[in-house]
Parts: sequence; structure tokens; C-alpha cells
Amino acid sequence: MRSLHRERHRTQNVGWLRAAVLGANDGIVSTASLVLGVAAAHGTHSSILVAGVAGLVAGAMSMAAGEYISVHSQADTEQADLERERAELKADRGAEQIELTAIYEDRGLDLALAEQVAIQLMAHDALGAHARDELGISEPLRARPIQAALASAGSFAAGAALPLLVTVVVPAGLLISVVAGTSLIFLAGLGMLAARAGGANMLRGAARVTFWSALAMAVTTGVGALFGTAV
Repeated sequence: MRSLHRERHRTQNVGWLRAAVLGANDGIVSTASLVLGVAAAHGTHSSILVAGVAGLVAGAMSMAAGEYISVHSQADTEQADLERERAELKADRGAEQIELTAIYEDRGLDLALAEQVAIQLMAHDALGAHARDELGISEPLRARPIQAALASAGSFAAGAALPLLVTVVVPAGLLISVVAGTSLIFLAGLGMLAARAGGANMLRGAARVTFWSALAMAVTTGVGALFGTAV
């Protein structure tokens, strides 16, 4: 049997990459915004740190729970579709073969070849063939709730730790400017890394992340300043 050269495509990483990037981005933005908001409200250095640590823990747990629920819903839908397809194969295998033949014919194969491909694939793995070519469910892109939850929580905590470490070492008088500046640098780097991993334009990815993150931090800082003035 001839050996095959198996290519690795970026779409194989889309599940964990999405959760990891989303978690790290939220970790940096939410924690930096929280630190900046409390600092703008004239909080003490210790109260700012407490708020930041609380935001890290709460945010990581929230991200894990939200990602798990969301991806588990997707996994439940996939499983329900597979069970339905399994029942249809058991009830009328011939009709399912005709359906698969039509799918291959629509993709450009002539009828005879499409029928031959459908017969051979169904003989090898009927459910797998229908899952992949009828339902669009493939193993590299299957929903994995636990993996997504762990990646999201871990990346959020890692992202949130960055502005917290800056907060620990920077004097109170420079806190707002230094935390904001370093956080935007971290976010730009994250945007470039995510774009590189996904095969997209790195500068465009960095600019998109930096713009929206800067807006979020500016709004939170403004709210903190108004609250501190009012109180």
C-alpha cells in the first residue's frame, strides 16, 4: 500500500484556538479594565490588587462554565444528528446509499462513479461517511466541551495574570498609564499570534484586538473616574 503524505491544516486547531484566544483576550481586557476602573476611582493599591485577583478567579470560572455549556450544546446536537442518521441507516440502508450518491454527484462526480464511491464508503464506515459528507461532522472539528472549557479557563487566567503582575510592581501614581500601555502591547501580541496560528493577516489581527480593547479600557476608566468623583 502506498504511503500517504498527510497534511496538517489550520482548521484542525480551530476548536482549541478559538477558546484559548478568546480566554486570553478576555483575561487581559477584563482584568486591566477592572484595575484601571478601581484605580481611576482612587482605590488603594491593595484594593486594586484584591479586585484584580477576584476578577481573575471569577472570570476564569465564568469562562470555563460558559464555554463548557456552549460547546456541550453543540456536542449534544451533533450526537442527536448521529443517532438519527444511525436509525435511518438501520431502517433503509438503500435509501441512504442513494442519498450519499446524490451528494457526490452534486459535487461533480458522474453518476456511476458517485454510486461506486457511496457503496465503497458505506461498506467501510456507513455512519462515518454520512456524518462527514451529509452532516458536515468530522473528527478534527468535533465539539469537545471539556477541552474547550479547560483551554478557555487556563488562557483567561494566563491573560489576566499579565496586568496583575504589572499592577504589583508599578507605583500607584503610574498605575493607569503603565497598565493601559502594557496591556495594549500584550493584546497586540496576542492578536498577532492568533492571526499567525490561523493563517490570517497579523497586522490586521493586532489592530482589531487593540482597537476594541482600548475602547473597553477607556470606557471602564471613565466610569471609574466618574464614580470616584461622585462618591
